[in-house]
Amino acid sequence: MSASRSSKGRRKVIITCAVTGSVHTPTMTPHLPITPEEIAEASIGAAEAGAAIIHLHARDPKDGRPTPDPDVFMRFLPRIKQRTNAVVNITTGGSLGMSIEDRLAAPLRAKPELCSLNMGSMNFGIFHITKKIKEWKHDWEKPYVEKTRDNIVSNTFSQIERFIRELGHGHGTRFECECYDIGHLYTLAHFLDEGLLEPPLFVQTIFGVLGGIGPDPEDLMHMRRTADRLFGQDAYQWSILAAGRHQMRLGTIGAAMGSNVRVGLEDSIYLGPGRLAESNAQQVTKIRTIIEALDLEVATPDDARAMLKLKGGDRVGF
Repeated sequence: MSASRSSKGRRKVIITCAVTGSVHTPTMTPHLPITPEEIAEASIGAAEAGAAIIHLHARDPKDGRPTPDPDVFMRFLPRIKQRTNAVVNITTGGSLGMSIEDRLAAPLRAKPELCSLNMGSMNFGIFHITKKIKEWKHDWEKPYVEKTRDNIVSNTFSQIERFIRELGHGHGTRFECECYDIGHLYTLAHFLDEGLLEPPLFVQTIFGVLGGIGPDPEDLMHMRRTADRLFGQDAYQWSILAAGRHQMRLGTIGAAMGSNVRVGLEDSIYLGPGRLAESNAQQVTKIRTIIEALDLEVATPDDARAMLKLKGGDRVGF
């Protein structure tokens, strides 16, 4: 894996914070950022705590459901840029029921330095959560969650290529390549071999989502070995995203092995066993403490830009 080191020779670790996402719903935690103001403040807090990259979805301010509306994104993107130097990363994954045009709308308007890019179609199950919740705040939540039992998240070869051409080739955006299983690494290698993507890749390996690879440390090792073989250690920046209770454990293992890490309320609503995280900044602070205890250095936003060869915050559309 390509790495950056400080003047003291310590490896720099990029912390990404995914502040709201489209997985969790308002009933699951009262701390989920919903309104543009809440998303902006959560992002600023995460950046101040040490996150170099902020990964963003938008939500309907009235009831918290995910929305692709670029106008909603534009209510928080400029505020984040004005108050932080963080790299802004906008989803192209969107949420259940969104079309490709929906998923492209905000990124094409914002022209960010970085976008997420799912590297394959998959089952993405959160329907089991309904067994734990008896009362829901909003009518949309339970059907939304239950729909994941019979829904395929679509990311075909042609869809992935469209994201790469329109955002990458069209606007200089680079990608957080989200790989939920081994086959996704091979799909990413295909686009690298075809010359549609170029190093350094930002490879986000994701563990513990029902429908993807599991959360065992051996799963992490298997993903790393496969990525090293497919891309070569100097051609990519590796990052770890683990869902739910696995977030900090696998992030710690990954950081010790050479990875960057992602935290945030999109991926887990907890800070520890049975304890809800009250903010994204709490999770960033916890993983930062772990990283520094491993004698590693937390990367700044400009470190991340150099490590990922991003175009710079002065070339975005917000």
